[in-house]
Amino acid sequence: MHKGIFITGTDTEVGKTYVVAGLITAFMKMGFKVCPMKPVETGCAMKGEKLIPQDVIKLIKTADTKEPIDIISPYRFKLPLAPAVASEIEGYRIDKRRIFSAYKYLSCKYDITLVEGAGGIMAPVYKKYLFLDLIKDLNLPIIIVSRPSLGTINHTLLTIEAVKGRGIDILGVIINYSSKVKKGLAEKTAPDAIERLGGVSILGAVPYSNTNTPYLKRVFYEIMKKIQVKI
Repeated sequence: MHKGIFITGTDTEVGKTYVVAGLITAFMKMGFKVCPMKPVETGCAMKGEKLIPQDVIKLIKTADTKEPIDIISPYRFKLPLAPAVASEIEGYRIDKRRIFSAYKYLSCKYDITLVEGAGGIMAPVYKKYLFLDLIKDLNLPIIIVSRPSLGTINHTLLTIEAVKGRGIDILGVIINYSSKVKKGLAEKTAPDAIERLGGVSILGAVPYSNTNTPYLKRVFYEIMKKIQVKI
């Protein structure tokens, strides 16, 4: 079994954190010891002199972990920009060795570490070092979170091609309804097109919801069972 899974998105604001939280709950229900990790979070809120990584806080609460926030989220920035850009403007250098060290610590301690990216796979972590490079160096399989609406076929296939070009294992795609979207023809036909043209599995579609309903829990549980077979 892989000790970790990297969750990326076809773009920003596709609901990666929401999906990771749902997967954490599902894996925990099956008895797995799970911990989240988000190597870099940008757009953090300021509270006094501290940066508050809202995505990471949500994941920590979901996993009910007591791990230090500096391990789960080694780098945090105020500006809502790509990590390389935010770190340069804020005058703080990102060192990938620190990310590797944090992941190694968590992967040795937990059954599964769910690592969430920031933005898409081509977003730069620092200088010309992309999240795609980080995934390859961590040697992790990935799950791609995609939006359901028109344009998703193009965005998802581009992501799939880039990942396959690096020899990275794709566990599948999760279609996430991060906002209220009327399910029209595009939404109904896109999953089959992505699966057929991309040669990957559609693990499931997560419906839009403001609450963690029993139905939503079942959706994530079914997705988790498909993932478990692959890892």
